[in-house]
Amino acid sequence: MTTPQLVVGVGADLFADAVAGQAVDVSRVDWRPPMSGTADDLATVAGDPLRVEANERALAAMLGVQAMLVDVGPASEVLGLQQGEFLHAGPPIGWDRTSGPLRGALMGGAALEGLVEDPDDAVRLFESGTSVSLEPCHHRNTVGPMAGVVTPSMWMFVLEDPTTGRRTHCSLNEGLGKVLRYGAYSPDVLQRLRWMGDVLGPLLRTAVRATGPVDVTGILTQMLQMGDEAHNRNRAGTLMLLRDLAPAMAMSGADAADVGEALRFVGANDHFFLNLAMPACKLALDAARGIEGSTMVVAMARNGTDFGIQVAGTGDEWFTGPAQVAEGLYLGDYGPDDANADIGDSAITETAGIGGFAMATAPAIVRLVGGTVPDALATTRRMHEITLGENPRWTVPILEFRGVPSGIDVTRVCRTGILPQINTGMAGKVPGTGQVGAGLVTPPAEIFPAALVRLAELARAR
Repeated sequence: MTTPQLVVGVGADLFADAVAGQAVDVSRVDWRPPMSGTADDLATVAGDPLRVEANERALAAMLGVQAMLVDVGPASEVLGLQQGEFLHAGPPIGWDRTSGPLRGALMGGAALEGLVEDPDDAVRLFESGTSVSLEPCHHRNTVGPMAGVVTPSMWMFVLEDPTTGRRTHCSLNEGLGKVLRYGAYSPDVLQRLRWMGDVLGPLLRTAVRATGPVDVTGILTQMLQMGDEAHNRNRAGTLMLLRDLAPAMAMSGADAADVGEALRFVGANDHFFLNLAMPACKLALDAARGIEGSTMVVAMARNGTDFGIQVAGTGDEWFTGPAQVAEGLYLGDYGPDDANADIGDSAITETAGIGGFAMATAPAIVRLVGGTVPDALATTRRMHEITLGENPRWTVPILEFRGVPSGIDVTRVCRTGILPQINTGMAGKVPGTGQVGAGLVTPPAEIFPAALVRLAELARAR
């Protein structure tokens, strides 16, 4: 009997280890069975004659978008948001199922709009539901970090793709800690929001209109080369934005004290650019919506209770499961018992290939969310296994400038069992608490087989 020169080991290492122990070279293949119960639907979707071309179109559409900051304005103006209308992060939800941080943000938003004098009085307002409404940000071409609450008086960034004229929006970033998006609603939180509406928003609008469109996609390209991953690390992006807008703010003719305070606020808030990265990613991903046969994920979002995804080939349908509590690092005396389940639209960054997918560009992020530098590198490599391609515009220097993994594929997630990696902030589960930490989280596994079932149904019907 001839001794083999090479053995290929697939799956469990027991056999490979035994062969290697006999001085035979072993090539190990990292293989795992598909998610339970998905085999038939995987076969159906894999055999869909539309799938390959549809996914190529979806990925190309996403990668072809250029996001430009073209304006800043109140939500009542740019979104047509009316008094009593509230937007929130994640898939649709009613007040009865809202999480603590979302409730806190809605209560604070009601006080901000003058619907109640005391935020605690807003509970009755939302319980009755007669004069208020809740709607996902995603349904209004908008994204919101954490609780994601948007009210008519809040000022919004307006991004546009110059080729198509499509627009997306996001509120201005308040900073970290006790802020509305983390569910805090104390008087200082509301005072800051009023200042942002009275002073910061108008100054930014004047600067953007005077400077001309700001290339957000271009800034994202640069910041990934400078140690940011554009979800929980945005320091370089924020400073580049400030570089572009500061001269026009200084020459706006506004009160010098107001200009100085605005520059100080933005410069001291490393997360300020996040609220531009998010709508830039949504603008890109929305270009892939409605492509029949495509299995590419176009949105991942959480409302603090549910985690939902949307897929290019299944229209506006949400596939949801229970949001998970992140694992990571806590602030002060906070611990796991204080943290709410994952919340926010900011996972749109991972959906587009940055954030947790690009952790290799920002190894310092592990000091905020936990893990190690090798973990960050391994995460980016692992995400390539569940994506359709790479983004040649957004590259990872430490991986020989390989493009970030782009275009999450439902079939690849179901076939490998690898779930998208998200790095995220953690909000306190008690309304009013604010931020309690930051960490790493994945979607609930069952939402991908649920989306696969729908894709298979559509394929069989054609």
